[in-house]
Amino acid sequence: MYIVPQNCFCVNKIIEMNRLVAKWAHSLCHNGNDMTSYQLFLWLSVFVATTVEMVEALTIILALGITRGWRTALIATGAAIVTLAVVVAIFYSIFARVTGEGNVPIMPLWALVGGLLLIFGLQWMKKAILRIGGVLESRDEEKIYKRLTASAKKAPKSKKDSIDWYSFVLVFKGVLLEGFEVVFIVIIFGSARGEIGIGIGASLAALLFVALLGVVIHKPLSRVPESWMKLTVGILLTTFGTYFGSEGVGIIWPLGEWALL
Repeated sequence: MYIVPQNCFCVNKIIEMNRLVAKWAHSLCHNGNDMTSYQLFLWLSVFVATTVEMVEALTIILALGITRGWRTALIATGAAIVTLAVVVAIFYSIFARVTGEGNVPIMPLWALVGGLLLIFGLQWMKKAILRIGGVLESRDEEKIYKRLTASAKKAPKSKKDSIDWYSFVLVFKGVLLEGFEVVFIVIIFGSARGEIGIGIGASLAALLFVALLGVVIHKPLSRVPESWMKLTVGILLTTFGTYFGSEGVGIIWPLGEWALL
């Protein structure tokens, strides 16, 4: 059991972040720019999805950082995040240019986006349901942490190189692979309604939240209900996929975006 002091810097940062998020949400709803159900579900979907993926990435970072040194682990993490940011910028700029010039009709675009979200959401739901039902083994962050730690201790370490390439490759690959699913969600959501800023903001908030938790607890977040969180994201993605796919083939929802509820 960990007791965190009230004046802890990291705890204060988490509280400050939550206040900023609340202030942002309040400004959307009360400054003539009402937060739509789409924006609300978008923020929630990206935040939960990023949290799940970053919890898994945090296990890798902690195992390599504690065992073989933090310098390389943090450099690899930063390099992976920058790579993901570049991927988002490139794909979104291409997509925005193509759609902005009117080369792609909006209805087929929504049908495509809806189909992709539906497929992606059903995959998340299937995996989560199988894990919750006991058909698939649930991901155990503590077990994965111990396995990675044991392997890291056995791996040779060169004293000549300033970078521990064993740690760099594992951390970079882990963060990059976990982040690609979030990148997919951000690009698809942002491309559908031009709300990529909200998606990026939600992913950054989740990234900061998990990072601060990792600093405070200094161990894998094994108690996070990853399967239930994946199920939640799967339901949200499937809901969006059904909504956009239906609109793409000409079906008009009676309540508009509030039909998402």
